[in-house]
Amino acid sequence: MESTLWHPVCASDDLGAAPLAVRLLERDLVLWRDAGGQARAFNDQCPHRGARLSLGRVQGDLLECPYHGWRFEGSGQCVAIPAAPEFTPPAGHRVGCFDVAETAGLVWVRLEASEAALPTIDGEDDPRLRKLTVGPYDVATSAPRIVENFLDLSHFGFVHEGWLGDREHVAQVPYQVSESAAGLLATGCRAWQPQSNRLAQQGSEVEYTYTVPGPYRAMLTKLPQAQSGYRDVIHLFVCPIEPERSRVWFRLALTDFDSSDDDLRAFQHTIFTQDQPVLESQRPRRLPLSGGELHSAADRLSTAYRRYLRQQGITFGVC
Repeated sequence: MESTLWHPVCASDDLGAAPLAVRLLERDLVLWRDAGGQARAFNDQCPHRGARLSLGRVQGDLLECPYHGWRFEGSGQCVAIPAAPEFTPPAGHRVGCFDVAETAGLVWVRLEASEAALPTIDGEDDPRLRKLTVGPYDVATSAPRIVENFLDLSHFGFVHEGWLGDREHVAQVPYQVSESAAGLLATGCRAWQPQSNRLAQQGSEVEYTYTVPGPYRAMLTKLPQAQSGYRDVIHLFVCPIEPERSRVWFRLALTDFDSSDDDLRAFQHTIFTQDQPVLESQRPRRLPLSGGELHSAADRLSTAYRRYLRQQGITFGVC
């Protein structure tokens, strides 16, 4: 199941003229751009003698192996062997390649062909919202643990005390969770926050809406009552590198056009680096889908997410 989904593997800006090694679902890949700027994704192993293609170089529309200079076109077909210049490589002389696409400032890869659509990123086409990518963060835990933390309101007053919550305002009002073929939707979520975003000058109640459109990604929309007309749309994208190792990006779509990129990134960095040590302390690192952990009424969205993963047949990063 996981191999049929689109996964983020790097920021678009990080993929330049040189090959880039990445890892997805325990598989080593090499990303590179052809002469037209199109991103390509191959197995990071030359089919000739097994060298890592990410150590090679790009020659126009071709990726060149660092060991013997075999050259591969975007389809993965070998088209030149320098040591045998008169030899025409047959169809079997090729490297495994994968579907690649770019959206929301990230490069996405799908390891297995499927009908899964490239994610639609809410707010991305709204000119009233400013777009910014934050990350990556390498986290020593499973992707589902990270998504579940993103969906959790109850930790705000403890992990993010003085920022997204305080200990005197942690009781949750009832909220609604609905499930459909499109994923999960949680509405009516509320939290009192001392500083809901970088521009907030006072504490206020904030309304949250959460969506989970895929196993390893989620989105929240924040509407602070003290900031009329203000809206934050924050996407969480997690690359499942290993069952217990992940890479995280945030895609921000904000009403804030006044703050600098550095200031916005610093605010999001503060929030996530408060989460990270707690996430990495959780045992087991793989998210238990049934049994093993206790729940309360405040965990309604979390338990719905675990149920959703079971229904989707997810096995990577869970137990």
